Amino acid sequence: MEERVKVAITQGDINGISYEIILKSFKDKYLFNLCTPILYGSPKVLAYYKKVLRLERIPHNTIRHTSEAQANQINVIDCNDNGIKVELGQATKEAGMAALEALERATNDLKDGQLEILVTAPINKDTIQSDDFKFPGHTEYLTQRFGVEDTVMLMVQDNLRVAVVTGHIPLGKVAGEITKDKVFQKLRALNKALIYNFGIRKPKIAVLGLNPHAGDAGLLGNEEIEILQPVLEDAKAEGILAMGPYPADGFFGSGSFSGFDAILAMYHDQGLIPFKTLANKGGVNFTTGLPIVRTSPAHGTAYGIVGKNEASEISFKEAIYEAVAIYEERSYHEECRENSLKPKERPQRKSYRPKIT
Repeated sequence: MEERVKVAITQGDINGISYEIILKSFKDKYLFNLCTPILYGSPKVLAYYKKVLRLERIPHNTIRHTSEAQANQINVIDCNDNGIKVELGQATKEAGMAALEALERATNDLKDGQLEILVTAPINKDTIQSDDFKFPGHTEYLTQRFGVEDTVMLMVQDNLRVAVVTGHIPLGKVAGEITKDKVFQKLRALNKALIYNFGIRKPKIAVLGLNPHAGDAGLLGNEEIEILQPVLEDAKAEGILAMGPYPADGFFGSGSFSGFDAILAMYHDQGLIPFKTLANKGGVNFTTGLPIVRTSPAHGTAYGIVGKNEASEISFKEAIYEAVAIYEERSYHEECRENSLKPKERPQRKSYRPKIT
Protein backbone atom coordinates (compact mmCIF):
# COMPACT_ATOMS: atom_id res chain seq x y z
CA MET A 1 0.00 0.00 0.00
CA GLU A 2 1.27 3.47 -0.90
CA GLU A 3 2.28 5.43 2.21
CA ARG A 4 -0.11 8.26 2.95
CA VAL A 5 1.24 11.70 3.60
CA LYS A 6 1.34 12.69 7.27
CA VAL A 7 -0.49 15.87 8.21
CA ALA A 8 0.23 17.76 11.44
CA ILE A 9 -2.87 19.24 13.06
CA THR A 10 -2.63 21.62 16.02
CA GLN A 11 -5.45 21.55 18.55
CA GLY A 12 -6.02 25.30 18.74
CA ASP A 13 -8.18 26.53 21.61
CA ILE A 14 -9.58 23.52 23.50
CA ASN A 15 -12.56 25.59 24.71
CA GLY A 16 -13.58 26.44 21.15
CA ILE A 17 -14.85 24.25 18.31
CA SER A 18 -11.45 22.88 17.31
CA TYR A 19 -11.93 19.32 18.55
CA GLU A 20 -15.46 19.21 17.18
CA ILE A 21 -14.43 20.14 13.64
CA ILE A 22 -11.43 17.79 13.76
CA LEU A 23 -13.55 14.83 14.88
CA LYS A 24 -16.38 15.57 12.47
CA SER A 25 -13.90 15.83 9.61
CA PHE A 26 -12.55 12.35 10.29
CA LYS A 27 -16.03 10.86 10.46
CA ASP A 28 -15.44 10.86 6.71
CA LYS A 29 -13.27 7.76 6.31
CA TYR A 30 -12.13 9.08 2.93
CA LEU A 31 -9.83 11.47 4.78
CA PHE A 32 -7.92 8.52 6.23
CA ASN A 33 -7.33 7.32 2.66
CA LEU A 34 -5.94 10.75 1.81
CA CYS A 35 -3.61 11.28 4.76
CA THR A 36 -2.44 10.10 8.17
CA PRO A 37 -3.31 12.78 10.74
CA ILE A 38 -1.07 13.61 13.68
CA LEU A 39 -2.89 15.75 16.23
CA TYR A 40 -0.74 17.88 18.52
CA GLY A 41 -2.95 18.18 21.56
CA SER A 42 -4.33 16.07 24.38
CA PRO A 43 -5.61 12.47 24.26
CA LYS A 44 -7.77 13.24 27.31
CA VAL A 45 -9.38 16.27 25.68
CA LEU A 46 -9.95 14.28 22.49
CA ALA A 47 -11.63 11.48 24.47
CA TYR A 48 -13.76 14.06 26.29
CA TYR A 49 -15.05 15.60 23.07
CA LYS A 50 -15.63 12.18 21.51
CA LYS A 51 -17.97 11.44 24.41
CA VAL A 52 -19.68 14.85 24.39
CA LEU A 53 -20.28 14.66 20.63
CA ARG A 54 -21.05 10.92 20.64
CA LEU A 55 -18.25 10.21 18.20
CA GLU A 56 -16.56 7.45 20.22
CA ARG A 57 -16.21 5.22 17.16
CA ILE A 58 -13.59 7.44 15.55
CA PRO A 59 -10.30 5.63 16.34
CA HIS A 60 -7.33 7.39 17.90
CA ASN A 61 -3.87 6.37 18.99
CA THR A 62 -1.47 8.09 21.42
CA ILE A 63 2.11 8.35 20.16
CA ARG A 64 5.36 9.95 21.29
CA HIS A 65 6.98 10.54 17.89
CA THR A 66 5.73 11.16 14.37
CA SER A 67 7.41 7.95 13.19
CA GLU A 68 4.94 5.95 15.32
CA ALA A 69 1.87 7.28 13.47
CA GLN A 70 -0.50 4.63 12.19
CA ALA A 71 -2.92 4.82 9.27
CA ASN A 72 -6.71 4.97 9.59
CA GLN A 73 -6.82 6.72 12.94
CA ILE A 74 -6.10 10.05 14.60
CA ASN A 75 -2.60 9.88 16.09
CA VAL A 76 -2.24 12.14 19.12
CA ILE A 77 1.01 13.57 20.46
CA ASP A 78 0.34 14.67 24.04
CA CYS A 79 1.50 18.27 24.37
CA ASN A 80 -0.22 18.90 27.71
CA ASP A 81 1.25 16.15 29.88
CA ASN A 82 -0.03 17.60 33.15
CA GLY A 83 -3.63 17.64 32.01
CA ILE A 84 -5.82 20.64 31.34
CA LYS A 85 -9.34 21.70 32.25
CA VAL A 86 -11.88 22.14 29.48
CA GLU A 87 -14.25 25.08 30.00
CA LEU A 88 -16.67 25.02 27.09
CA GLY A 89 -17.00 28.36 25.34
CA GLN A 90 -14.72 30.21 27.77
CA ALA A 91 -11.61 32.24 26.94
CA THR A 92 -8.99 31.12 29.46
CA LYS A 93 -5.25 31.67 29.75
CA GLU A 94 -4.80 27.96 30.42
CA ALA A 95 -6.37 27.10 27.06
CA GLY A 96 -4.24 29.74 25.36
CA MET A 97 -1.04 28.24 26.75
CA ALA A 98 -2.16 24.74 25.76
CA ALA A 99 -2.70 25.99 22.21
CA LEU A 100 0.78 27.53 22.20
CA GLU A 101 2.42 24.35 23.53
CA ALA A 102 0.83 22.34 20.72
CA LEU A 103 1.81 24.88 18.09
CA GLU A 104 5.42 25.05 19.30
CA ARG A 105 5.77 21.25 19.38
CA ALA A 106 4.34 20.88 15.88
CA THR A 107 6.51 23.70 14.52
CA ASN A 108 9.63 22.10 15.98
CA ASP A 109 8.81 18.78 14.28
CA LEU A 110 8.12 20.56 11.00
CA LYS A 111 11.42 22.44 11.22
CA ASP A 112 13.19 19.14 11.92
CA GLY A 113 11.85 17.79 8.63
CA GLN A 114 9.63 15.14 10.22
CA LEU A 115 6.54 16.57 8.52
CA GLU A 116 5.78 18.92 5.63
CA ILE A 117 2.11 19.79 6.10
CA LEU A 118 0.47 21.76 8.93
CA VAL A 119 -3.25 22.42 9.42
CA THR A 120 -3.94 24.73 12.34
CA ALA A 121 -7.21 24.76 14.26
CA PRO A 122 -8.49 28.15 15.49
CA ILE A 123 -6.78 29.90 18.40
CA ASN A 124 -7.85 32.74 20.66
CA LYS A 125 -5.40 35.46 19.63
CA ASP A 126 -5.66 37.14 23.02
CA THR A 127 -5.22 34.24 25.46
CA ILE A 128 -2.29 32.78 23.48
CA GLN A 129 -0.20 35.92 23.95
CA SER A 130 2.96 35.35 26.00
CA ASP A 131 6.70 35.98 25.97
CA ASP A 132 6.97 33.29 23.28
CA PHE A 133 3.99 34.47 21.24
CA LYS A 134 3.72 38.18 20.57
CA PHE A 135 2.01 37.97 17.20
CA PRO A 136 -1.44 38.83 15.83
CA GLY A 137 -1.89 35.31 14.46
CA HIS A 138 -0.48 32.05 13.09
CA THR A 139 0.80 33.66 9.88
CA GLU A 140 3.14 36.07 11.62
CA TYR A 141 4.30 33.45 14.14
CA LEU A 142 5.20 30.92 11.46
CA THR A 143 6.85 33.59 9.31
CA GLN A 144 9.19 34.39 12.20
CA ARG A 145 9.81 30.78 13.24
CA PHE A 146 10.79 29.71 9.73
CA GLY A 147 12.88 32.83 9.13
CA VAL A 148 11.18 33.91 5.91
CA GLU A 149 9.92 37.29 4.73
CA ASP A 150 7.77 37.00 1.62
CA THR A 151 4.71 35.32 3.13
CA VAL A 152 1.20 36.20 2.05
CA MET A 153 -2.13 35.35 3.66
CA LEU A 154 -4.07 33.82 0.78
CA MET A 155 -7.72 32.85 1.18
CA VAL A 156 -8.74 30.01 -1.13
CA GLN A 157 -11.99 28.39 -2.16
CA ASP A 158 -11.68 26.43 -5.40
CA ASN A 159 -10.79 29.05 -8.05
CA LEU A 160 -11.47 32.06 -5.80
CA ARG A 161 -8.21 33.28 -4.25
CA VAL A 162 -7.88 36.52 -2.28
CA ALA A 163 -4.63 37.85 -0.78
CA VAL A 164 -4.05 40.96 1.31
CA VAL A 165 -1.19 43.46 1.42
CA THR A 166 -1.74 44.37 5.07
CA GLY A 167 -2.99 41.66 7.41
CA HIS A 168 -3.83 41.89 11.08
CA ILE A 169 -3.26 45.58 11.79
CA PRO A 170 -5.63 48.37 12.92
CA LEU A 171 -7.53 50.04 10.09
CA GLY A 172 -6.07 53.41 11.05
CA LYS A 173 -2.58 52.16 10.18
CA VAL A 174 -3.43 50.66 6.78
CA ALA A 175 -2.79 53.72 4.58
CA GLY A 176 0.68 54.21 6.05
CA GLU A 177 1.56 50.59 5.27
CA ILE A 178 0.61 50.85 1.59
CA THR A 179 3.96 51.60 -0.04
CA LYS A 180 5.36 50.79 -3.48
CA ASP A 181 7.88 48.36 -2.04
CA LYS A 182 5.37 46.50 0.10
CA VAL A 183 2.68 46.19 -2.57
CA PHE A 184 5.20 45.04 -5.16
CA GLN A 185 6.70 42.53 -2.72
CA LYS A 186 3.27 41.04 -2.01
CA LEU A 187 2.35 41.02 -5.70
CA ARG A 188 5.55 39.25 -6.66
CA ALA A 189 5.16 36.72 -3.83
CA LEU A 190 1.54 36.07 -4.83
CA ASN A 191 2.48 35.51 -8.46
CA LYS A 192 5.18 33.02 -7.43
CA ALA A 193 2.78 31.23 -5.09
CA LEU A 194 0.17 30.77 -7.81
CA ILE A 195 2.75 29.14 -10.08
CA TYR A 196 4.45 26.96 -7.47
CA ASN A 197 1.46 25.93 -5.35
CA PHE A 198 -1.44 25.92 -7.80
CA GLY A 199 0.21 25.05 -11.11
CA ILE A 200 -0.94 28.22 -12.90
CA ARG A 201 1.69 28.94 -15.53
CA LYS A 202 0.82 32.60 -16.18
CA PRO A 203 -1.32 33.90 -13.32
CA LYS A 204 -3.73 36.75 -13.97
CA ILE A 205 -3.97 38.95 -10.87
CA ALA A 206 -6.42 41.76 -10.08
CA VAL A 207 -5.22 44.54 -7.78
CA LEU A 208 -7.85 46.45 -5.81
CA GLY A 209 -7.66 50.15 -5.06
CA LEU A 210 -7.25 51.47 -1.54
CA ASN A 211 -9.78 54.30 -1.67
CA PRO A 212 -13.50 54.34 -2.53
CA HIS A 213 -13.96 54.07 -6.31
CA ALA A 214 -10.20 53.46 -6.58
CA GLY A 215 -9.56 57.11 -5.76
CA ASP A 216 -11.82 58.47 -8.53
CA ALA A 217 -8.88 59.93 -10.48
CA GLY A 218 -7.38 61.50 -7.35
CA LEU A 219 -10.58 63.06 -6.03
CA LEU A 220 -10.81 60.56 -3.16
CA GLY A 221 -7.13 59.88 -2.62
CA ASN A 222 -3.86 59.66 -4.54
CA GLU A 223 -2.59 56.21 -3.53
CA GLU A 224 -3.87 54.64 -6.73
CA ILE A 225 -2.04 57.19 -8.89
CA GLU A 226 1.15 57.55 -6.86
CA ILE A 227 1.61 53.99 -5.60
CA LEU A 228 -0.54 51.33 -7.26
CA GLN A 229 -0.28 52.34 -10.91
CA PRO A 230 3.55 52.55 -10.79
CA VAL A 231 3.61 49.13 -9.09
CA LEU A 232 1.48 47.68 -11.89
CA GLU A 233 3.86 49.12 -14.47
CA ASP A 234 6.86 47.60 -12.66
CA ALA A 235 5.05 44.27 -12.47
CA LYS A 236 4.37 44.33 -16.20
CA ALA A 237 8.06 45.00 -16.87
CA GLU A 238 8.88 41.91 -14.79
CA GLY A 239 6.44 39.75 -16.71
CA ILE A 240 3.75 39.65 -14.02
CA LEU A 241 0.24 39.84 -15.46
CA ALA A 242 -1.41 42.19 -12.95
CA MET A 243 -4.28 44.57 -13.68
CA GLY A 244 -6.07 47.38 -11.87
CA PRO A 245 -6.41 49.16 -9.59
CA TYR A 246 -10.09 48.20 -9.49
CA PRO A 247 -12.77 49.75 -7.24
CA ALA A 248 -13.36 47.11 -4.58
CA ASP A 249 -17.10 47.62 -4.16
CA GLY A 250 -18.17 46.80 -7.70
CA PHE A 251 -15.43 44.28 -8.42
CA PHE A 252 -16.99 41.44 -6.46
CA GLY A 253 -20.63 42.39 -6.95
CA SER A 254 -20.27 42.42 -10.73
CA GLY A 255 -18.61 39.00 -10.79
CA SER A 256 -15.40 40.45 -12.26
CA PHE A 257 -13.37 38.35 -9.81
CA SER A 258 -14.16 35.20 -11.78
CA GLY A 259 -11.92 36.37 -14.63
CA PHE A 260 -8.78 36.31 -12.47
CA ASP A 261 -6.64 33.65 -10.83
CA ALA A 262 -6.24 35.78 -7.70
CA ILE A 263 -7.15 39.15 -6.23
CA LEU A 264 -4.76 41.31 -4.20
CA ALA A 265 -6.69 43.42 -1.68
CA MET A 266 -5.10 46.28 0.20
CA TYR A 267 -6.34 45.37 3.69
CA HIS A 268 -7.95 42.58 5.68
CA ASP A 269 -11.67 43.37 5.56
CA GLN A 270 -11.55 44.64 1.97
CA GLY A 271 -10.62 41.15 0.86
CA LEU A 272 -12.05 38.86 3.52
CA ILE A 273 -15.60 40.21 3.74
CA PRO A 274 -16.41 39.43 0.09
CA PHE A 275 -14.37 36.22 0.24
CA LYS A 276 -16.26 34.81 3.22
CA THR A 277 -19.57 35.90 1.72
CA LEU A 278 -18.84 34.04 -1.51
CA ALA A 279 -17.21 31.02 0.18
CA ASN A 280 -20.18 30.56 2.53
CA LYS A 281 -19.20 27.83 5.04
CA GLY A 282 -16.08 26.88 3.10
CA GLY A 283 -12.82 28.65 2.47
CA VAL A 284 -9.24 28.05 3.51
CA ASN A 285 -6.46 30.29 4.83
CA PHE A 286 -3.16 29.36 3.15
CA THR A 287 0.17 30.93 4.14
CA THR A 288 2.33 31.27 1.04
CA GLY A 289 6.12 31.51 1.16
CA LEU A 290 6.78 28.99 3.94
CA PRO A 291 9.03 25.96 3.35
CA ILE A 292 6.15 23.81 4.62
CA VAL A 293 2.48 23.81 3.59
CA ARG A 294 0.24 25.52 6.15
CA THR A 295 -3.52 25.91 5.92
CA SER A 296 -6.34 26.60 8.36
CA PRO A 297 -10.12 26.95 8.29
CA ALA A 298 -11.47 30.41 7.53
CA HIS A 299 -13.15 30.93 10.90
CA GLY A 300 -12.40 31.36 14.58
CA THR A 301 -13.07 29.61 17.88
CA ALA A 302 -16.88 30.12 17.76
CA TYR A 303 -17.29 29.96 21.55
CA GLY A 304 -21.04 30.52 21.27
CA ILE A 305 -21.77 27.10 19.77
CA VAL A 306 -19.19 24.94 21.57
CA GLY A 307 -20.51 21.59 22.79
CA LYS A 308 -23.84 21.97 20.98
CA ASN A 309 -22.87 19.79 18.01
CA GLU A 310 -23.62 22.73 15.69
CA ALA A 311 -20.15 23.51 14.30
CA SER A 312 -19.61 22.92 10.59
CA GLU A 313 -16.49 20.99 9.64
CA ILE A 314 -16.61 22.05 5.98
CA SER A 315 -13.87 24.68 6.16
CA PHE A 316 -11.56 22.43 8.18
CA LYS A 317 -11.99 19.55 5.73
CA GLU A 318 -11.30 21.96 2.90
CA ALA A 319 -8.11 23.01 4.71
CA ILE A 320 -6.90 19.40 4.73
CA TYR A 321 -7.82 18.79 1.08
CA GLU A 322 -6.17 22.04 -0.02
CA ALA A 323 -3.01 21.34 1.99
CA VAL A 324 -2.56 17.92 0.39
CA ALA A 325 -3.25 19.32 -3.09
CA ILE A 326 -0.63 22.05 -2.60
CA TYR A 327 1.84 19.52 -1.22
CA GLU A 328 1.36 17.35 -4.32
CA GLU A 329 1.84 20.34 -6.63
CA ARG A 330 5.05 21.32 -4.83
CA SER A 331 6.31 17.74 -5.01
CA TYR A 332 5.68 17.78 -8.75
CA HIS A 333 7.73 20.97 -9.16
CA GLU A 334 10.57 19.58 -7.04
CA GLU A 335 10.75 16.35 -9.00
CA CYS A 336 10.68 18.21 -12.31
CA ARG A 337 13.53 20.41 -11.08
CA GLU A 338 15.60 17.39 -10.04
CA ASN A 339 14.82 15.33 -13.13
CA SER A 340 14.11 17.73 -15.98
CA LEU A 341 14.73 15.08 -18.65
CA LYS A 342 11.96 12.83 -17.40
CA PRO A 343 9.44 14.83 -15.39
CA LYS A 344 6.66 13.02 -13.55
CA GLU A 345 3.03 13.36 -14.58
CA ARG A 346 1.36 16.45 -13.12
CA PRO A 347 -1.11 15.58 -10.34
CA GLN A 348 -4.77 16.11 -11.15
CA ARG A 349 -5.58 18.88 -8.73
CA LYS A 350 -8.58 18.19 -6.49
CA SER A 351 -9.51 15.06 -8.44
CA TYR A 352 -9.62 13.21 -5.10
CA ARG A 353 -11.93 15.69 -3.42
CA PRO A 354 -15.51 14.52 -2.77
CA LYS A 355 -18.26 17.10 -3.01
CA ILE A 356 -19.00 18.72 0.35
CA THR A 357 -22.60 19.72 1.00
